[in-house]
Amino acid sequence: MSVQELEAAVSQLDPEELARFAKWFEEYQADEWDRQFEADVAAGRLEALGRQADEDFEAGRATAL
Repeated sequence: MSVQELEAAVSQLDPEELARFAKWFEEYQADEWDRQFEADVAAGRLEALGRQADEDFEAGRATAL
């Protein structure tokens, strides 16, 4: 199915169906983000950022939340 076909199908949903679809899609995106984040962590792609954050904290370049 193409994006254009999806757009056409979504535009035909009644308000209740659209709300259900929007909720599902939001949850789907959040789950996909989690999967990608976990894959990046497992692959070590965030290690440099973690080291930089530690260095900034130790150097006093961080503010309390």
